[in-house]
Amino acid sequence: MTFRLTALADPAPLAHTRRLTWLASDPDGTPLGAATLALFTSTGQAHLSSLTLNVHPAERRRGVGSALLSAAASAAREDGRRVLLVQAVEGSPGDGFLSARDFTRALVLEYGRLDLTVPADPSATAEVPLHPGYRLVSWLGSCPDEWLATFTLSRTAMDDMPMGDTDFGLLVWDEARVLAAAKAVADRGELLHTVAAVEEATGTIVGFTELVLPAGRAGDAQHYGTGVLPAHRRRGLARAMKAEAIRWARSEQPGITGLLTDTAEHNAGMLAVNHALGYRPTHRSVEFRLSLQS
Repeated sequence: MTFRLTALADPAPLAHTRRLTWLASDPDGTPLGAATLALFTSTGQAHLSSLTLNVHPAERRRGVGSALLSAAASAAREDGRRVLLVQAVEGSPGDGFLSARDFTRALVLEYGRLDLTVPADPSATAEVPLHPGYRLVSWLGSCPDEWLATFTLSRTAMDDMPMGDTDFGLLVWDEARVLAAAKAVADRGELLHTVAAVEEATGTIVGFTELVLPAGRAGDAQHYGTGVLPAHRRRGLARAMKAEAIRWARSEQPGITGLLTDTAEHNAGMLAVNHALGYRPTHRSVEFRLSLQS
């Protein structure tokens, strides 16, 4: 059977990213699958591209996925990218599709969920003592002006986040990017909740964790970044901040039924924090890397 690919315009341009999209359809216009290529434009990631590819289960094994992948990889090469990343759930048809091609398994992510509809495990909800010399602050939406400078600096805590062999590059944050990220969440109708650890001696933020609630404030919320600056690690700050985010969700957001998180499989410290707080694994995903330049 024949099909055609149609390039689509990006309806919602993003900061630090250009997107290209292709729709695969039958001659009568019936959609078969689609692919969206993200071309990162920020300093430190201009070599990187990322692909989301989906084919309707009934339309697989007729070359649709291969054609979409070929179009995206060619566009990334033409744009000078050296890396293409694609994620697939471990053991899924997408895993098999990418494994059969020239992709390498660059990173495995463990996904977890904390069920808020059941009584909390007392061992997980026991108050987490805060290390002496620190206190927690929190806010909704954009970072308040009084914390913006040191919160921005604290984002470097993510610079050494385990990324395997993805060649992910360095995500560079400044105050404008911090505010733009919060605005993007708000523009989607979602709610950003941030808990930060403050070193009392200096009055500076040294760690943070972020939780994003869906529009409508019902269903599962998603953890975004959690990081602690290297000089302040091994003091229980990550667990304390996440515990406070959980307490807030349980007490202030009755419509939220669960909290979702994902962590690199070799990030033993964060996996231990998640397990101690009651998160349970749901599935694993593989980040595949395709080298586009020889």
